[in-house]
Amino acid sequence: MILLTPSSGFFQRTSKLFLSGRASWVQLKEFARKNAANALSVANLVMGMGSILCSLNGHHYAACWLVLIGYLLDLADGAVARQLNACSALGAKLDDFADFTTFGIATSLLLRTPNILDNVLCMCYMLSVFIRLCFFSSGIPFMYRGLPCIYSSAILACLSLLTGGNMAVLRLTAVAMILFMVSQTLYPHDRVLESQAWKKVVYAGGIIVVFCSSFPPVCLYYLLWSVSYILFPMSLWSCKV
Repeated sequence: MILLTPSSGFFQRTSKLFLSGRASWVQLKEFARKNAANALSVANLVMGMGSILCSLNGHHYAACWLVLIGYLLDLADGAVARQLNACSALGAKLDDFADFTTFGIATSLLLRTPNILDNVLCMCYMLSVFIRLCFFSSGIPFMYRGLPCIYSSAILACLSLLTGGNMAVLRLTAVAMILFMVSQTLYPHDRVLESQAWKKVVYAGGIIVVFCSSFPPVCLYYLLWSVSYILFPMSLWSCKV
């Protein structure tokens, strides 16, 4: 005969609570694993929206800075998704939407002036980013067709800061970047965080300078990074995982 005492009932309730808490913790960890990359894409989206608001309110410096932070986030989200085996159709769509917001709309507003031709250039830039995101696949593994828009955005943001928003420089650069993005030239999928150690060092350096330095060294660093991708895509940035 088994006697159920108050203490045994307390033990049963405690065990259930412990098991329930453990199950909740496992579910929380699984949720975090599946959505870590999505969180980075959302953060990129927030940077883009913040940059848009800054541009519309005349805060040019902050608008450029937020685009550069979005640059870092975009390079990280795909790597995190693959590392955690959490790639999904939702994540891909979210990444594209964030990229268009930050590297399309937000970056194009850096070119905005009351001049009607500059507004046309803004629309052309946004359209080229849209085309680039829709038709980037080349059919060749680890290759893009057309310059990835994050590099053109970084170049425009850096030149905008270095030149104080000189529109002559920005117009010429924007036209060049549009031609690069809509071209049929093949560019490698760099996968900075999943490739050679020196690329990871470059990425870490990008984080350090963007948060710990004044804007001239930051701009020079990101200009060198982005221009090297355009000039030496295969010899420097081809994916060798």
